[in-house]
Amino acid sequence: MSSAINSSINHQKFGSIKKLIVSLSVPVTMMFAGITHAAEPLKIGYSDWPGYVAWQVAIDKGWFKEAGVEVKFDWFDYSASLDALTAGKLDGVTATNGDALVVGSGGAKNVMILLLDYSNGNDMIVGKPAIKSLKDLKGKKIGLETGFVEHLLLLKALEKAGMKESDVTIVNTKTNETPQALASADISAIGAWQPNSGQAMKLVPGSKPIYTSADEPGLIYDVLTVSPSSLAAHRAEWQKVTKVWGRVVAYINDPKTQPDAVKIMSARVGLTPEAYLPLLKGTKLISLEEGKKTFVKADGFKTLYGSSKVADSFNVKYGVYKKPMDLGKAIDSTVAGK
Repeated sequence: MSSAINSSINHQKFGSIKKLIVSLSVPVTMMFAGITHAAEPLKIGYSDWPGYVAWQVAIDKGWFKEAGVEVKFDWFDYSASLDALTAGKLDGVTATNGDALVVGSGGAKNVMILLLDYSNGNDMIVGKPAIKSLKDLKGKKIGLETGFVEHLLLLKALEKAGMKESDVTIVNTKTNETPQALASADISAIGAWQPNSGQAMKLVPGSKPIYTSADEPGLIYDVLTVSPSSLAAHRAEWQKVTKVWGRVVAYINDPKTQPDAVKIMSARVGLTPEAYLPLLKGTKLISLEEGKKTFVKADGFKTLYGSSKVADSFNVKYGVYKKPMDLGKAIDSTVAGK
């Protein structure tokens, strides 16, 4: 999590400045305020999904400074990062496209400006050893975070198996608590993303994925989504951030530099490079050029719009929010790659 600000020190530090400002004329005060605002870094929340951890490469390498943009990345548990954006504590956050819509529906408007990846196997429905297929889940309890992407993944899985949501019992479980949930006596399966899904399989020997996001490519896109006010005030800075992402993807995908990238990413989440490398295979990082193709307005999982339309319908159908979101306002395809 991000470190707390020492308010007492700040109070002392700015006490004399405050007295000085009061004595100055209004134009000088406004000028000072403008300079202070410009010095503020872009605050971005990120968490332990591989497509988000990838930013650590740029952080450690100092690439944002080279690009001429000041940023501050704060580390969170995933749902807490969305709460921080909602509370106005962040300029942007890494999230799934569906969850970005959920946050927006609650009043914390945000705009998806950069495609990071799509889940290609790292999101999983993991069953205990006795569960051999999706049909074995009938009448059983499944632990997952309701209203989030694993819920949608489960519904797609059940649909393909000719089952309904009513055929199973969903137990609302925080994603980072799903490994312990799978180990409990009354839960037969969980829905989770890496590294939580992998931890669950280690905790319960013999458990295995019975359906993953690789079975539905494009169902779950990951994005950088930002507040409209921050985008309006710092559009040039956000464009620099997106260019850094292009450098990150190239560095991770290059066989010559991938070992160093994996070393950096694994250290961020407390795993060995050997344990972390397989996680990259389940995450399809999206370059800026690939992102341009995925940003087009079209139906289907090959585009962000099409995938978000499916996520939006899911959110409305299951009461996550009441009315469909305006995807035209929720997605801005003009920032990345400019």
